[in-house]
Formats: sequence, C-alpha cells, structure tokens
Amino acid sequence: MPQITGKLIDLHQRSIYGAKIIYNHNGIIESILPEENPAGQYILPGYIDAHIHIESSMLVPYEFAKIALRHGTVATISDPHEIANVLGVEGVKYMIQNAADAKLKFHFGAPSCVPATKFETAGAEINAEAVRQLLEDPDIYYLSEMMNYPGVLHNDPEVMLKIAYAKSLNKNIDGHAPGLRGSDAQRYIQSGITTDHECFSYEEALDKISYGMKIIIREGSAARNFDALHPLIKIHPDKLMFCSDDKHPDELLHGHINLIVKRALRLGYDLFDVLRIACVNPVLHYGMRSGLLRPGDPADFILINNLTDFNVLATFIDGEKVSDEGKVFLPHKAHTTPNQFNTQPVTSQDLSVYGDGCNLPVIVPVDGSLITEKFFVDLPTAEGQILAAPDQDISKITVINRYYPAPPSVGFIKGFGLKDCAIASTVAHDSHNIIATGSSDELIVKAINALIISKGGLSLATIDKEMVLPLPVAGLMSDLDAETVGMQYAEIDSKAREMGAAMKAPFMTLSFMALLVIPKIKISDLGMFDAESFSFYDKYYKAADFSK
Repeated sequence: MPQITGKLIDLHQRSIYGAKIIYNHNGIIESILPEENPAGQYILPGYIDAHIHIESSMLVPYEFAKIALRHGTVATISDPHEIANVLGVEGVKYMIQNAADAKLKFHFGAPSCVPATKFETAGAEINAEAVRQLLEDPDIYYLSEMMNYPGVLHNDPEVMLKIAYAKSLNKNIDGHAPGLRGSDAQRYIQSGITTDHECFSYEEALDKISYGMKIIIREGSAARNFDALHPLIKIHPDKLMFCSDDKHPDELLHGHINLIVKRALRLGYDLFDVLRIACVNPVLHYGMRSGLLRPGDPADFILINNLTDFNVLATFIDGEKVSDEGKVFLPHKAHTTPNQFNTQPVTSQDLSVYGDGCNLPVIVPVDGSLITEKFFVDLPTAEGQILAAPDQDISKITVINRYYPAPPSVGFIKGFGLKDCAIASTVAHDSHNIIATGSSDELIVKAINALIISKGGLSLATIDKEMVLPLPVAGLMSDLDAETVGMQYAEIDSKAREMGAAMKAPFMTLSFMALLVIPKIKISDLGMFDAESFSFYDKYYKAADFSK
C-alpha cells in the first residue's frame, strides 16, 4: 500500500514525532506507525479557507484549485453568493459542476441573501423554498452568510424560514454582522448563526465569542482583520478559523492561507494553536470531508520543509500527490461561460446630476476595509448641474443596472485619487451591476462602454488608452488560467495606481462601494444608500436625482 514518512505534526496529541503513514488505494489512511529515522520533511493536515467567494479570485473553481493546491490548501468553505446574484440557482450548480474534478475539496453553501437587499437590482432571486432545495443537496454543506441581520433581529418571515430549513437539516449557518454588539449580537447568534468573519475590532469579536459564536479571522485583498484580531489566538484558539473571503488573482499567485499561518507563527503564537485554527477547526465545525491525519480519514495532507520557513513542498488529496514543488497535476480544461448581460451604452449626459449642490452625501472609502465613512458637502454647480470637485478629490461614482436598461445611479466619492483616468467593473458586490468612478464624465463613460462591449470584466480608460480584463463567466470570472488572469489583473491594477488611485487594491475597493450591508454609506443602481439606517438618503431618491 502507498505510504509516506516524515516528522508528523500531530495536532490531536500536540506533539511532533517520526511517523509512517500508510493509506490504501482508495485514499484512506490505514495506519500511522512510529518511524525512527524519518525524512527531513514535516507532515501535517492541509490548510482550510473557512470562508471564501471563489468568484472574487476571478477564476472558476477548477483554475482556483490549481493555485490554492500549490499553497497547501486542501479544502474551502465556499459561498457562491456572487454568481448566485447573477444567475441564481443555476450559478450555484455551475460552481459545483466546475469544481467536481478539481481535486481540491470545495464545500459550497446555499446563498442566504439573493438579492442581498431589496435596495438594489440583482439578476436573480433565491427564495426560502429554493434555499430548502439547495440545502437538501448533499453537495451543499451549510447556509451561507446571513447578511440580512436586520431581518434576523426583526424576525422577517422569509429570513427566519431559511434559518429554520438549515436547522432542520442540521446544517451550519454562517453569519455576517459587522459591528453588531451587545443584546443585538446575542439575539442574532441565538437564532442559530454560528460564525462571523466581519468583526473589525477585538472587542467586537470577544463580545460575539462570549455569546457562543466562532470568529473567522479574515485576511483578503481588500478587507484585512488579522491585525485587529490576532490576539484572540492566544486566548481562544478553539473558537477561531482563518479565511481570505475575497482574494484577487495576483495575490493568490503569491499565497493563500499559508501566508496567514506564517504570519501568526512569526508573531510567536503556539504552533499547535495556529495549525489547529488553520487545519482542524473548520473541518470539525462544518463536518467537512477533509482528512485530519487519523486512521480511517481521507489521506489529505501537506509536506513542509521545516518549522522556520514553513514552505509547502507537496499537497496530497485522497492519497494522490496533486502538487509537487509548485507544480500542480491538473490537466487543461475548457470552461463554459454562462452570463447575464443586457444593458445599453451610456453617454456623458446620462451621468448628469441636477440640483443646488448643497449638503450632499459623499462616500469616503477606508483602505483595507469594507467600511466606508461619510460626510456631507456642498458641491459646485453650473447651469443647474452638480459638478465633481477635483480640488477636494471628490469625483462622481455611478452604478448601472446590467440586467436590463435603466437610468444610471450617480453619487459622489472622496479620496479615490484618479487623475485623467476612470475605472469600471462588473465585480460590484453584491448584485454585480456596473460600477465606475473617475476624473471626468467622459472617461467614466468610456470605461463603462468598454465593459458593455465585453459583457463584463474590469476596465480602465485614459484619454488615449483603454484596458479591459474580460470576465465572461457571469461578468465575475475568467475562463483562463490563474497566471494569465493574474498578469492581466496586475497590469490593470498597476495602471490604476499609476494614474493616482490611492487604494492598495483600487478595483476591489471599488467593487465594495455597492455593498449595502456594510456601513456606513454605499451606492446601488437605485441611489445613494445609508447602510446604517438601511434607507436611501431620500425616500424619493431615484437615478441620481439630488434635486428631490
């Protein structure tokens, strides 16, 4: 029978010793025997991403696996919420089918909030009955993040029915409640919600842990909570998991959960605590089909070089070596490109905003966070039109319905920094309409229309240049390999920063400006939105008409 020897990092007995792991041809571990003179390599269970939207990598699951396996990731808890907002249940099924032969063990959830709110236009709806049908599918492992925490707190019938279905089928319910504290957090958790990856302060996380919730420490491309939350590793390692949530392709090429592990170890946290968080806690919490290096488990494990560098040498899934020294053994595969895109080109006149320019709400993005700040400002006008204020770094931001022709929604954003440039994207959480900002109406229009021609993706426009990264799969993912997409993304992202973008990840930051479930102020295709009161700034506000 196949076997491998090395120094086993036994996370169950919290010890390291020479071992020989013997597994059968079905990929199940038969026995683990002591070995006196093991090879220099170390053996440990593979890493788990405890919450990720694969779509945010801009790669289909199969291509995502090719990169993640290199970094020692053996499984994910994957929320297909993004594609579900575009294509509904069929989008969820697409992800499952595409991932089926990818070796990496994807565990998909049933999206709980499609559309995410009633204040935006999505491409589909997944109601409680559809959620029930998804949860009954053995390929669906949990109810994905319940972003509608006001619906939970106010006992919204549809929301509570989705939760009830998950409970009846003994499937976990993921949370999403940034900033929720005290009695509201307690009520939210008592409804049956078991995790949250949105804590942005240590105190908030402690609050939620005290009510029985598990906290997922997130370190993604735009939202990074590790610095705020890592002290929890010392006092609550049994209550924690690691995740990336949203990881762009250029960063994924460099690392995944392995980077969080290395970072935690460099800070001096206990080896066994860190690896339990990264490898064991998600498997036990979600009942994942990943092995944990025990007899009877699937032979899922990784080899690392030493306890200082922690570099991944090889990854094994069900006893099969699927990655070795950075090479992944997955053959080339062609991918289908389902999509939903039906809108018309825009003109500069479509972005005109009329009014007196007084006391207008403005979005202020916070780099490295999904949270935005807000302030109110008087803007200049000309012939009744409200103008941007480049001297204050205030520019227009617009969201355009991609599912059917409708007037653009137009607002204002401060601090994006673009000079003689505009960027646009159909990755625009959560409904994935077209979102764009830039230094002039003309350039914004140029960037938007480039996306309409390509039926989705990321675009950048300057006076003499256009760049487009096409995303033909639902306007969210490429059908190409990670190296190609990563290179294309790095080029367009670098160009945006060259043109003045003040954010570390300008396209990802832009994509979250339409995420209405995160405070404090956002914009949807229906208008500027107060994400604290869950209302538009004017109940009659529509299509960027500040004059009402």
